[in-house]
Amino acid sequence: MSKLGLDPATAARARRLAARAAEPIIEMARTHTTMSVERALLRLAGLSGADPGGMPWVNHLAEAVRAQVGIEHGVALPVWDALLTGPHGGLRELAEAAAAGRVVFRLPEGADAAAARRAAGRAAEAGLARIDARRAERDRLLREVGDPPHPWIYLIVATGDIHEDIPQAQAAAREGADVVAVIRSTGQSLLDYVPEGATREGYAGTYATQENFRLMRAALDEVSAELGRYVRLTNYASGLCMPEIATLAGLERLDMMLNDCMYGIVFRDINPRRTFIDQRFSRQIHARAGIVINTGEDNYLTTADAVEAAHTVIVSQLLNERFAHEAGLADAQLGLGHAFEIDPALPDSFRLELAHAQLVRELFPHAPLKYMPPTRHMGGNVFAGYLLDAFFNLAGMMTGQSIILIGMMTEGIHTPWLADRDLALENVRYVRAAAGRLAEDFAPRPDGFIAQRARRVLAESVELLERICDDGLLHAIADGTFGVTCRPPDGGRGLDGVAERADGYYNPAIELLDGRPSAHHDAEVPA
Repeated sequence: MSKLGLDPATAARARRLAARAAEPIIEMARTHTTMSVERALLRLAGLSGADPGGMPWVNHLAEAVRAQVGIEHGVALPVWDALLTGPHGGLRELAEAAAAGRVVFRLPEGADAAAARRAAGRAAEAGLARIDARRAERDRLLREVGDPPHPWIYLIVATGDIHEDIPQAQAAAREGADVVAVIRSTGQSLLDYVPEGATREGYAGTYATQENFRLMRAALDEVSAELGRYVRLTNYASGLCMPEIATLAGLERLDMMLNDCMYGIVFRDINPRRTFIDQRFSRQIHARAGIVINTGEDNYLTTADAVEAAHTVIVSQLLNERFAHEAGLADAQLGLGHAFEIDPALPDSFRLELAHAQLVRELFPHAPLKYMPPTRHMGGNVFAGYLLDAFFNLAGMMTGQSIILIGMMTEGIHTPWLADRDLALENVRYVRAAAGRLAEDFAPRPDGFIAQRARRVLAESVELLERICDDGLLHAIADGTFGVTCRPPDGGRGLDGVAERADGYYNPAIELLDGRPSAHHDAEVPA
């Protein structure tokens, strides 16, 4: 039963419109590839490491293939053909030779193509088997160690030095954090390669690397055993290397990844086409790995007015849901984001926040919603900030949010100190203990302010989705519909790494993730 008196037919219409709006984007993602999608296959097949200058071997190998035969057929056939017909002992040796200009790639045909398909298929299957094993490992630990109840307390660490992050993350877990997010170094989303190894220098964050993932996961496993509850690890799958970072996250058993359909476009000026194509593959990996995605609708409200733009959050969530379902993600993996960002000076601001939060809760009843704290209206008055965070925590409890990110009273002044984090944890612990199961008792009047506001936002969402269906999602993004930022379809970074798939395109990872049988089980192609 809807507490807000939402019309089920209106909600169903909103979902149908979101599916219509998403369909051209899904078709584009199914018929194109990118450099990062192809590099992700190589990482899945086990290629790692970097040259002395820090450039990963996957980049060298993919670039060599693109320079000689293009990527519109995928890198799988040229790469595994070169392995089968040349003197190279493995992907690493082949990549080193390709970087030195000692490999001639071709598009094999006939029996040679069939052999390359079989070899590439076996390599992709082995990589996905490793991801499957890590997912099974998580399931076992959740049974043995224990899974904390909702709402999960989500806390950020990021010093730039992974070896400093680890003790901070363990301390945060001991103080009550259920999810630890390691913020990525500023600007990493704009790098068209994934740094290698453990890193000790970052800018307002720590680099996302496979080794950093491994180190932090091991540290949180240690503290999970100590505390008797599984502590989840989050990082960021966005930017120009989204598919690769998703793959590394699956291989290293991360539990959540920030992965939004439009965040990189709007806030990092990454090309829209590149983003949507990369995102489909990354979400397929997340689905296979059992990773919960966190979407970024809260960011819209840092640039747009949280009242006037409330319906754009709902529209983005519905689009994120559709893209996620198409890629294989279950509702239990949809950490849809929203935020407590209404100006506190506005009359009835808390009632408006409750309306928006309850609307999201009812539209997505089975999703582990991620609720973000106030940031835009946090200023120099730390006492007012602490109070505002308490109101945010209360709203989260009243509306049954699943994941509550810790608000910091000093974030409007400086990067919060550890003592500020402790106070923030004390705040949320008090509200969570005092409010208990308050969501069961929160029932707005059917025709009261909160219910009417929620129904109005839903109606505005339907109107916007109708316009998007008529004009196209890429046009809506170009017009600044989301986050008041205009991003044209052919602008931004990364478009040069996009290619339309040619007839005969082959990527065994995509075939396996799409549920098609691996190529090496097929009959040989005749010569």
